[in-house]
Amino acid sequence: MVGYHETRARVQRGVAGELFAKFIQGLAAKMLVHITKDFEELSREAARVTANAIRTKKDLRLGLATGSTPLGLYRELIRMHREDGLDFSRVATFNLDEYIGLPAGHPQSFRSVMFRELFDHINIPVANIHIPDGKPRENYEKYCEEYEEEIRRAGGIDLQVLGLGMEGHIGFNEPTSSLASRTRPKTLTRQTVEDNRKFFGAKEEPPHAAITMGIGTILEARRVLLLASGTAKARAVALAVEGPVTASVSASALQMHRNATALVDREAAANLAHREYYERALEMTRKLTPGRLW
Repeated sequence: MVGYHETRARVQRGVAGELFAKFIQGLAAKMLVHITKDFEELSREAARVTANAIRTKKDLRLGLATGSTPLGLYRELIRMHREDGLDFSRVATFNLDEYIGLPAGHPQSFRSVMFRELFDHINIPVANIHIPDGKPRENYEKYCEEYEEEIRRAGGIDLQVLGLGMEGHIGFNEPTSSLASRTRPKTLTRQTVEDNRKFFGAKEEPPHAAITMGIGTILEARRVLLLASGTAKARAVALAVEGPVTASVSASALQMHRNATALVDREAAANLAHREYYERALEMTRKLTPGRLW
C-alpha cells in the first residue's frame, strides 16, 4: 500500500511534469519570424494577415494596439475597406490599453487615436468597439475584471496585434510584469513617461499610469502578430525573439505562444543572430504548413 508521503510525492511529480511539458511544448512552438524589406511592406503584410482572418471569420474578435507601428496597418485596412470592400460590420475589437486620468476626448487618449486612425473610416459598429476606460474610479480591480469578462463573453480574441516597446514590452506590461498577469492598472516607467512627453503640450504632464491587458491575457489569444519597425527597435526585437523568457522583457513570453508571428522590417531585424535561418524557415512554412501564414 502506498503511503501518504509517497502519494504526495507522485502528485507533485505529476504536476511538475505537466507544467514542464507545457513549457517545453511552448518553447517548441517558437515564434515565426517574417522579415520584410521596409515599413511599407510590413504594413501591407500585416493588413493581408488581418484581412484574411476577417474574411475567414466574419465575426472575428480582433485585439488592437496603438503606437506608431500599427498606423501603417490601419491605413492599409482603411484602403482595403474602401477599394476591396473589406467588411468590418461583424468584427469586434478589444484594445490593449488606455492611459489613466486622461479624458476620453483628449487627442492623445488611445480612444481618440483609434477612432481618428481607424474606426472613423471603416464600417464597424460602435457597440463592437471595446477600449479600456481610463477615467478615475474607486475600484480599478473590479473594472479590469469586467473588461476581462467582456473578452471571455465574446469568445476570446482570435487575432491579437501588438506593437513593441523600446524595452521589449507589449501593451503597458513594463519590466517586472508577471508573465501570468491579467488586465490591471500599471505604473509606467520613467522612460515610458519621457518617451510619451513629445505627444503632449509643453505645459502638460504625460500620464504616469495606464490600464493594460496582462501578459496572461495576451497569451490566451488564438493568434498573435507582433509588429516592429526601425533601428530603434532592433535591440528589443532581439531580446523578444532570441533572448530568455523573462519578466524583464514581456514580449519574450510570446516565445511560449503556439501561434505567434514576429513581423519586422530589416532595420528592426538587424540584431537578430539567426536571420538567414528565419528566412529559410519562412519558405519551408509556406511549403509545409501554409495555414500558419494565414
